[in-house]
Amino acid sequence: MSGTPAEGSGDHVGDGVYRAGYFETRLAADPNRQVVWRHICDYLRRWIPADADVLELGAGWCDFANAVTARSVTAMDIDATVVKAARPGVRAVVGDCTDLSKFADGSFDCVLASNLLEHLGRSDADRLLEEARRVLRPGGRLLLIQPNFRLNPHEYFDDYTHVTIYTDRSLTDLLSSLGWHVEHTFARFLPLSMKSRGSRLSFLVPWYLRSPVKPLAGQMLIVASSPPR
Repeated sequence: MSGTPAEGSGDHVGDGVYRAGYFETRLAADPNRQVVWRHICDYLRRWIPADADVLELGAGWCDFANAVTARSVTAMDIDATVVKAARPGVRAVVGDCTDLSKFADGSFDCVLASNLLEHLGRSDADRLLEEARRVLRPGGRLLLIQPNFRLNPHEYFDDYTHVTIYTDRSLTDLLSSLGWHVEHTFARFLPLSMKSRGSRLSFLVPWYLRSPVKPLAGQMLIVASSPPR
């Protein structure tokens, strides 16, 4: 996730840092990803109504939050980079994504997390998923974009902050066990990483998302809905 930081943009709460050096190495700014995420948001619109209130967890450079069309957008990350990266109109909140006590029950229609759960221990992931369910309105949707260990196990731990393994099967089962209704599981959604020269071929992204053949796919997409509490 990347972008050209808009200094002083957005409302923000708190201050913090994820891990010293992480945003300079594994998550360095890359303007090509802005274009890629605009295409991804176009694809995700079928699950995110234009009048939705949206929360992105682990927002980082706010590539999704800055590109999505919605009534309101909140971007949350443990690292204060989120404050600099959020465009005007996006509320940036610095905080632990496993603790959503800043938000009331039923505050959002959609919660999205991209490449987040694998950085958390299992108990923290369970807490995040429970909190996401709490802050969603009945019928609200959770969208998870995750590395799929089953597709690319050899590179899964090239990111030194990955601690937990997920596959399309295990994550679907986990969500179901926590009371989520899993609507769609796309085992092959995107390449494992956009940290490559391939991110410059952003014009191919719409074709890739529509194609039944996805070379180099390493990430999955899971769409789940929140039943009435």
